[in-house]
Amino acid sequence: MSACKRLLAVLRPGRSPLFRRVATWSPVGAAFNARQQRKLDLFHRSNGLFGVPELTCPDGFAAVGERALRETERLVEKACQSLPGIITVKTFDQLSDSLCRVADLADFVKVAHPDPAFREAAERTCVNIGTMVEKLNTNVDLCNSLKNLLDKSDIMASLDPETRRVAELFMFDFEISGIHLSEEKRKEAVNLNVRLLDLNNEFLVGSHLPNKIEKRMLPDHIHHHFSKEGNYIQIGGLHAEATDDLVRELAYRIFLYPNTSLLQTLEELLKCRNKLANLVGYESYANRALKGTMAKSPGNRVNLFLYFDVLPQHFRTAQDFEMMRAMKAKLNPRNAAVVHETEGLLGYIYCDFFHRPDKPHQDCHFTIRGGRQLDNGQYQLPVVVLLLSLPLPRKSAPTLLTPGMMENLFHEMGHAMHSMLGRTRYQHVTGTRCATDFAEVPSILMEYFATDHRVLNQFARHYQTGQPLPKSMVTRLCESKKVCGAADTQLQVFYATLDQVFHGKPQDRSTTDILKDLQEKFYGLPYVPNTAWQLRFSHLIGYGAKYYSYLMSRAVASMVWKQCFLKDPLNREMGERYRQEMLAHGGGKEPMLMVEGMLQRRPTVEDFVDALVSDLNPDFETFIMDSEA
Repeated sequence: MSACKRLLAVLRPGRSPLFRRVATWSPVGAAFNARQQRKLDLFHRSNGLFGVPELTCPDGFAAVGERALRETERLVEKACQSLPGIITVKTFDQLSDSLCRVADLADFVKVAHPDPAFREAAERTCVNIGTMVEKLNTNVDLCNSLKNLLDKSDIMASLDPETRRVAELFMFDFEISGIHLSEEKRKEAVNLNVRLLDLNNEFLVGSHLPNKIEKRMLPDHIHHHFSKEGNYIQIGGLHAEATDDLVRELAYRIFLYPNTSLLQTLEELLKCRNKLANLVGYESYANRALKGTMAKSPGNRVNLFLYFDVLPQHFRTAQDFEMMRAMKAKLNPRNAAVVHETEGLLGYIYCDFFHRPDKPHQDCHFTIRGGRQLDNGQYQLPVVVLLLSLPLPRKSAPTLLTPGMMENLFHEMGHAMHSMLGRTRYQHVTGTRCATDFAEVPSILMEYFATDHRVLNQFARHYQTGQPLPKSMVTRLCESKKVCGAADTQLQVFYATLDQVFHGKPQDRSTTDILKDLQEKFYGLPYVPNTAWQLRFSHLIGYGAKYYSYLMSRAVASMVWKQCFLKDPLNREMGERYRQEMLAHGGGKEPMLMVEGMLQRRPTVEDFVDALVSDLNPDFETFIMDSEA
């Protein structure tokens, strides 16, 4: 059911390029750059995507979808006829699993598969399954079968805490879908949700499409920086890494140039979300979206969190921008299986690491199959995909990662660890299927490990000499990450505030006017006229009214790192506590209780703010002198 909606969007499968070995590497390095087998049979089968035999061709998606829908009908009938008890929750979870296993796989394939026919078939399957999910979430008979259980306090008291929580989460899905409404209004809710599926996809596709401009409009000497199509130049990003100021400025202005059609899509999407929220009894979409998260509501907690966060950084943000100007003037005068040492196989991670033509340039994690306890006593092992866009190995050298690439690899591996180490009874709450403002904690925590020399020394060595990274170099790298930290955090506050306002009470002004006003209040750089940055803010789809989650997750990760791992990042006892208190439960336990269990105390709002604003800025003079040296 809505577990599919709570998944973190992300990646695709592929092949590792051929590579000639030039040196002796660590086991990790050898595995990373090894020639991939022609057939990787993780499920003891030799055909079909992810071991699904029907998926040897695009038409197989129709068969898989039909099978899932037939199974759905059987399980709905079973749920409605069963007596209230644990069997009710198990049946609901089987129903969710049946749909999610198809929807999640299709959601990945529609983005990542190199064959357009596969992508189109997967997209059709996503629409069909999504429509069925919305219908189920307004199915009165199905809801009543769950309500009969929740209303029997004696039976509920006999269930374990995870089962009770999952039952309540399923009821929450019914409630936010308008199950309490009249039949006419339930149909309206379904229609709104189906319309939102189309609008979400339309906005996501549009937000990533390049803008075109005639070649003659740009100076000849910068044409080579961009892709060409006939008499046009395509601008598909901000080109922030370009050393030429003119390239960066033109890319910014052209890529962010307002698209009238996409502006209308965003306006309709926000109105549709608000209408749906009002229909099912919420003041705004943000109220609906935040129920069940750590924040609970868009009122005091989120706004207070953002408000306290932005004020202490105002002066330091100005200092960041001044430092940027000074530096600018100076620098530019012009393995697939996861196995536990004692517990055995824990799950499967498919890795699609290397760049290839037409591959989405994004680093992300996809859930293909969630873990759950099966009736035969075995555990349904999770399957995930990690998608990166790393440079290909060369004949003379392996793939060499920049610090940013390595940090992204660690970040996405944090999501994979969450999926692999989750051991929930129900797939509805396994791994990353948890509150949005908790889901990024494991991945952000891994970023701290990625910049600790004691961790890096375990694998990061020169590919020819075998020498580890000098500690002084790692220290300078960590200091460099703090440069402009205040400005970056304030930018995230601006994004989060914009997201909250967009999804709050409707305002009688355009989204661009809202953006200009909030940018003036919450960010230190002025709005650039005739741009519409919000049209490239694709996170409005997946993180609608929850973009603040990045800040809250970073604060939690900071607290966990400093209190639990800073002294000894490889401490086994602390690692086991992290696994048992935070990773094992997925969404089967209140997120704040998991944080409290890990920290062994309940953090306050002030703790969250302090975790974000502490140690943001390095000593600029020392950093610049070290860089020059």
